[in-house]
Amino acid sequence: MTDDTDWLTVPDFAEVLGITPSQVRELIREGHVLAVRRGERQVMQLPAGVIVDGEDGPEVLATLRGTLTLLRDAGFDDAESADWLLHEEAELGMTPLAALREGRRAHVRRIAQSLL
Repeated sequence: MTDDTDWLTVPDFAEVLGITPSQVRELIREGHVLAVRRGERQVMQLPAGVIVDGEDGPEVLATLRGTLTLLRDAGFDDAESADWLLHEEAELGMTPLAALREGRRAHVRRIAQSLL
């Protein structure tokens, strides 16, 4: 994963979204977001870049869930999915997460499908 990625703990992620930590854990379980154990203490963390400004405030990037489903279907776990989403993809000229944030869902998913 890229070293310049900002990561949030479950409580911090919850605070940004204005929800409870248990609601964040539910989002993780339901596949809306991914979480990776990181650091010396192996604390569960989520990439901050999956949060976008929505009409009603911060929200999880809507196109993330479908992309994560494709990656899981390809056999990726959350750590591998995070690694793929956060490293530059030559065909995109940016990270897949950055491309999703720019609305390039179809292109990102085409590349993800090629991993199957």
